[in-house]
Amino acid sequence: MLDRAANAALMPLLDRIARGLVRAGIGADAVTLAGFGIGIAAALAIGLQAYLTGLALLLASRLADGLDGAVARLTQPTDRGAFLDITLDFLFYASIPLAFACADPGANALAAALLLAAFIGTGSSFLAFAALAGKHGLAASDAYPNKGLYYLGGLTEATETLLCFALMCLWPERFAWWAGGFAVLCAVTTATRIVGGARMLARRV
Repeated sequence: MLDRAANAALMPLLDRIARGLVRAGIGADAVTLAGFGIGIAAALAIGLQAYLTGLALLLASRLADGLDGAVARLTQPTDRGAFLDITLDFLFYASIPLAFACADPGANALAAALLLAAFIGTGSSFLAFAALAGKHGLAASDAYPNKGLYYLGGLTEATETLLCFALMCLWPERFAWWAGGFAVLCAVTTATRIVGGARMLARRV
């Protein structure tokens, strides 16, 4: 829901940094892989209960996630890059609830499992529609023209997920509440994507 506004606000800064990376000969795929590595380091820190370190690494990882697209637009976007970006993003998102479950299994495991199940709903509805949108020649949505595939939005997008992860790191003792509440919002996103996606595809038959 907030991704479009967040992207617009951050785009000038990302473009400036991206130009420096391009001049240094650093490609989009390298930024994607670096961001994923930092994200996994964030998950490891959280699993070790170093929550503020995890938050700092998490924010750095998401900065890289925004930069890879900016670098790609300044050079040459590729299907390989889009594939790596979305795949590694979903793996990163799954690693954070798992890390909190490892940090305190007794208090967090059930809530983490609920959130991971909710992520499967949002992820599968997103990717399934993107695959079928490509089949019908829908390369990108009007709201997100710079995405490598059709971006079906919703109530819980990357910005909301990042905010939730930040709250978890700042108040880890309340993880179960954050995870449960966000899982409900993810369920709403999944439902709206299923309804909206089905309607759009019905008009393409």
